[in-house]
Amino acid sequence: MEHYSVLKHEAIENLCIDESGIYVDATLGYAGHSEEILKRIKRGFLFAFDQDQVAIEHSEKKLSNIGTNFQIFHSNFVNMIECLKNVEVNLVDGILFDLGFSSPQIDDTTRGFSFMRDAELDMRMDQRQEISAKTIVNNYSYEQLVNIFFTYGEENKSRDIAKKIVNAREKKEIDSTLELVEIIKNAVGAKYFNLKHPERNIFQAIRIEVNSELKVLDEILPKAIEILKPGGRICVITFHSLEDRIVKQIFRKYSEVNDMLKGLPNIPDEYKPIIKLVHRKPLLPSLEEINENSRSKSAKLRVIERI
Repeated sequence: MEHYSVLKHEAIENLCIDESGIYVDATLGYAGHSEEILKRIKRGFLFAFDQDQVAIEHSEKKLSNIGTNFQIFHSNFVNMIECLKNVEVNLVDGILFDLGFSSPQIDDTTRGFSFMRDAELDMRMDQRQEISAKTIVNNYSYEQLVNIFFTYGEENKSRDIAKKIVNAREKKEIDSTLELVEIIKNAVGAKYFNLKHPERNIFQAIRIEVNSELKVLDEILPKAIEILKPGGRICVITFHSLEDRIVKQIFRKYSEVNDMLKGLPNIPDEYKPIIKLVHRKPLLPSLEEINENSRSKSAKLRVIERI
């Protein structure tokens, strides 16, 4: 299974890895980043998280060829703090979040992530969970569909598409990805469909809802900052504006003094910033990387360091 890890060199370099440090790969995937971390921590330890059992099995074999100083949790990274506490780890030297989907997951027709291949509507990162894309498409109300299409897909034709979905499912259950794509096309017309490709936005919106992607990111990032050792770093790779906005806002909040306290001669310690931005602007893939892997085009890397 081939997977191209986006911004791999930049992410590993910015973690400033200590060979005896404790590191967390919050999004193991197919171990592209974890492999590089493990090579550099001969006397340290790596903890990794993933919801996808297939990815875990693949990555466990891959990492075992490098060393034994790692542990994989079959869990969403939102449970990171509790999982680490269970193994008596309270502080770490670095955490990496790569919020993109692995190429094998997108390309696996049985998973239903792609709008270009026919498959059962699924999109679950964790196959153990009950709610799938099919659940959402066939059971969410018109208002709920409009809301997620607008909020998570930023799609202008959300109402038209939601209405068409509701009408279509009254006749029969919507089962497959290409069936949904055809409904989207009929809802917006061929001209808009071919020009704007709204299926991209709708599939993104459904996938985010299925996996609670933005909610868990918003919940875990402040907690991840809290468990960093002084000098420890967090690297976050995002792939769309909604994710990046959350990361940017949280990093800004913890790296700046509250507006109400700015200008005071003596700011109490509890109100001082606890992190600093390593780069003022996000790092972007090189032209060479984009040419090698077009999926890296929208990627951004943000890095902070605990003070």
